[in-house]
Amino acid sequence: MIASVEGVVAAIGLDSLVIEAGGIGYRVFAGPAVLAAAHPGTRLRLHTYHLVREDAQALYGFRTPEELGFFEQLQTVAGVGPKVALAIVASRPVADLQLAILQSDEAVLTAIPGVGKKLAARVILELKEKVAAAGMAAAAAAGGRRGAAAGETEVIAALQALGYSAGEAREAAREAAGATAAGASLEDRVKAALRTLLRE
Repeated sequence: MIASVEGVVAAIGLDSLVIEAGGIGYRVFAGPAVLAAAHPGTRLRLHTYHLVREDAQALYGFRTPEELGFFEQLQTVAGVGPKVALAIVASRPVADLQLAILQSDEAVLTAIPGVGKKLAARVILELKEKVAAAGMAAAAAAGGRRGAAAGETEVIAALQALGYSAGEAREAAREAAGATAAGASLEDRVKAALRTLLRE
């Protein structure tokens, strides 16, 4: 399995780029933001998903581990293959997509080419609990303490379980604490934190 590729950008196509590393050119499919930021002759590191099938192999590249993790999670949904999953991940920040799933906002997903109403509903149905559970499980593992600091700790743990760095999670939890009412549920606090991450 190829977990990441770092090297010199040799060529950029419509839906992929070639990264030369160790004398080998790796063709990596990527979203428009990755392709637009890449320039021939510059170094680039991408986190990759290595697809191996009986008739083909392909690499899909992402800027962050969060994007890669969400791409992998999307592929657990029936009817979502790597091309549709890449289109979804490339359409918006991961925090925006996770928030849309938590809020059952089909409009965010149906705005993505290749995602119809039925598929959007299936993505929400199959991932809503997984996205929420990842946050709740992490919060429970960090829990036990009471008070404002404990509330922030739960939100930080939930955001880290969703793939955000400790620094991003701490900052978002701090901002969310001021934006939510006292006694707000963990789910509401995590949603508020995700909203602050969207503004960054």
